[in-house]
Amino acid sequence: MRFLGNKASILPQIEAVLRDKGLLQNRLSFFDAFCGTGSVADHFKQYYDIILNDNLAWAVTYSRGRTGSQNCSFRMLGFDPFTYLNSHRETRQGFIYKNYSPGGSERMYFTSENAARIDYLRWQIEAWRSGGMLTDDEYYYLLACLIESVSDVSNTAGVYGAYLKKWEPRALKPLNFHRVDANPCPCMHLETHTAKIEDIIEDVDCDILYLDPPYTQNQYGTQYHLLETLILQDEPSISAVTGSRPTAPMRSDWSKDIECHVLLDRVIAKTSARYILFSYNNDGFMSREYIEATLKRYGRKETYLCRKIPYKKYQNWKSSNDKKHFEYLFFIEKKPAGEVIYESPLNYIGNKVRVVPDIKKNLLPGKETFFDLFGGGFNVGINMPCPAVHYVDNNYYIADLIRSFQKYDTCSYIAYVRKQIKQFGLMPGDQSSYLRARDYYNSQPKNRRDPRLLFTIILYGYQQQIRFNGSHEFNNPVGMRWFNDKVLEKTVSFSRKIKECNCCFTGADYSSVEQKLDANSYVYMDPPYQLTTGSYNDGKRGFTGWGPEQEAALFAFADRLTQRGIPFMLSYVKEHKGKTNHNVLKWCQAHQYRLIELGDVLGISGSRRKEVLITNYDTP
Repeated sequence: MRFLGNKASILPQIEAVLRDKGLLQNRLSFFDAFCGTGSVADHFKQYYDIILNDNLAWAVTYSRGRTGSQNCSFRMLGFDPFTYLNSHRETRQGFIYKNYSPGGSERMYFTSENAARIDYLRWQIEAWRSGGMLTDDEYYYLLACLIESVSDVSNTAGVYGAYLKKWEPRALKPLNFHRVDANPCPCMHLETHTAKIEDIIEDVDCDILYLDPPYTQNQYGTQYHLLETLILQDEPSISAVTGSRPTAPMRSDWSKDIECHVLLDRVIAKTSARYILFSYNNDGFMSREYIEATLKRYGRKETYLCRKIPYKKYQNWKSSNDKKHFEYLFFIEKKPAGEVIYESPLNYIGNKVRVVPDIKKNLLPGKETFFDLFGGGFNVGINMPCPAVHYVDNNYYIADLIRSFQKYDTCSYIAYVRKQIKQFGLMPGDQSSYLRARDYYNSQPKNRRDPRLLFTIILYGYQQQIRFNGSHEFNNPVGMRWFNDKVLEKTVSFSRKIKECNCCFTGADYSSVEQKLDANSYVYMDPPYQLTTGSYNDGKRGFTGWGPEQEAALFAFADRLTQRGIPFMLSYVKEHKGKTNHNVLKWCQAHQYRLIELGDVLGISGSRRKEVLITNYDTP
């Protein structure tokens, strides 16, 4: 049958990828999460155990019928159902006849005779099933054949969103009940689901996840409503013009621009599959760069693959353009969840994303709450495997900004950012639009400044730095960066993770939480460095700076933690630009703290510094 986005044409390329990765002969489980008409699943049943899913019942029925076709002997029925059903012209004036043909309505989806035949065939298949004369495989196979046969005589342009106003020659032919094309190889194991993939992804155990989601605003439930009604036999209330059943339950957020980005992140993060295959079109909402960033977030980068497959696409005179069309086929092998590192969408000076694995490796386990006392962009705290995380930063604007990713729905957050970009006309390097947005933010009362607007302005500022003046006005100049797809990916993944974590936030000096610390606490400190002061905390921006006095106070704070038996880890710079911080070395030696060398760490500015981790305990 004709189906939007059918992947039959790229089956050789999909198989080539799996062969190149050595995955064809291992009898793995293959989860076709958007099965459609089952072209992919039916092909790969010769290699894998198959799991089917689609949010449309008719699609799962059709795919299941194809995939299990070789198990159909019709022994209990005792005769060939195709010969029997085509040997007479018996009819029933049922729901299809009354609502989708001139026999009972003005709609012209089918001729009256063919609609009555469809009603009869559907009734007869159900009667055989109710009478115990069909196996499950035989029942679904006959329904798949009915869908295929119905498609041959539908008076439509290929989908069922609307009917044609004049009869197509093929629609006037009598319906012939015939077999659906299927791979002759048997399916060793078949499992089916009818759900939105994002709702069941954590519950489906599989080895290979194949994703082929919608990529435009086309809603498949609207385009194939009639087939859904045919399979469900629920006689729904229908619209006056097209006769469509209510489409709300069938609507997919994958056909929405922002939502599909959020859903891809969730599905890739939550699947148990070790291998992921993803088909997408260059006309789709998601860019190649976004998909690549998402896959590499959760997968082993060295296994990443993207193949571009050109194809011809139908265009009429209204839609024709010079754009070339491609099908992208992505592959990646997932890494264990514990190895995934989430990155803040803030380009925070001195962020620790590169050393998060070292921090996790040297973490003291078994503590209830992780205190991230100089939270900054929150790259460390969000990645810690602790039941609760407490974020602290003296820049309460940034604390509020980090909290906003937890507070607001991710889709609405991104929609807000895009709205502000459009409203102010923000573009890379455009100073006038940038200053309008920045001035508007600064003009608001401090307690009413929207952190989402601050985030938007930061994205278009110089190197996306965070700078305030002594009056707490944001004063970073315009830059050449923007809300690109890599930042979008960080925003989406960071926002999902922070909503899943048990996080609380404090916009105050680190010492303000000292009384909250106890034996179940773990304290991590990443203060400004004596040798490298960032513009966001240099004492000239309305917040406390960092000098010898502040360093001594922090060392004293850490010593009090030791006296109370509270474990801590301190990130610090030992050497930078030929200078050595002898104070920190003497302090470590005097208190016998453990100093873990991290070697040269490359900063955002491109300079290298020798960083260390300091703990008051031995490595677990």
